[in-house]
Amino acid sequence: MMWPNFFLQEEEQRVAGLRGRAGGKRRKPLTDAQEGKIKLAFFVAIVGVTLTVLAVGTEFWVELNTYKQNHSTICEAAHYGLWKFCYKRLWVEDIEEERKTCGPAELPGEANCSYFKFFTTGENAHIFQRTTKKELNITAAVVSLLSITLMAMGSLCITMALSKGVEFLLKPASFFFIISGLMVLVSVEVFRHSVRWLVSSDSSVRLEYEYSWSVACAVAAGTILIFGGGCFIFLSLPALPKKPWELCLKGPGSSS
Repeated sequence: MMWPNFFLQEEEQRVAGLRGRAGGKRRKPLTDAQEGKIKLAFFVAIVGVTLTVLAVGTEFWVELNTYKQNHSTICEAAHYGLWKFCYKRLWVEDIEEERKTCGPAELPGEANCSYFKFFTTGENAHIFQRTTKKELNITAAVVSLLSITLMAMGSLCITMALSKGVEFLLKPASFFFIISGLMVLVSVEVFRHSVRWLVSSDSSVRLEYEYSWSVACAVAAGTILIFGGGCFIFLSLPALPKKPWELCLKGPGSSS
């Protein structure tokens, strides 16, 4: 019984050696320090992803406020985001006396919300006798969706890198997060142009507009994603020696 087991072990070792030579050098697994740094950078990126999803899904990107009228108990305001807008009728008594315009939109009141028609029928929306420029609004929405897709791809790369213990997936993940962060900022800028177009399309009703907290979330998300992608690039670089000047002191013929 001893000899068959001995020959079986010899054969398994020989096959394992052949497979190792055929497959080339095995990659070194991630150390605990590397894995901890990657998880920390991934947490930063996830914060950016969460803020992006929160901003894209809400309709508090900009508020349009009419001026309060004398001897009127109600005033009108509106707020909208990438997908839908809401008209609100607010009670004047709930608004600060020093404030000349109606708002803010977070005050309780009668709200009527609906999705933009230009995503389905191609019609421009009309807000306080002003007309939106659907090309800009659609562009901002599409760019934001593409950025979320890139975030999902970057998250998938980091998850595989941590589960398989490989580092080469950090570079594509870093590019995914950096590009997605830039696209979020581009979406915000396109949205700003659409708001300016809307406000300047008519002047029969005096309006004041202000950007709301969703825009702040989007700007913060883009910045955090770019920072997280930069962290992954730094982690994917080869480790430097403890004393970098040793590279300059080594001669061109040195082996290590």
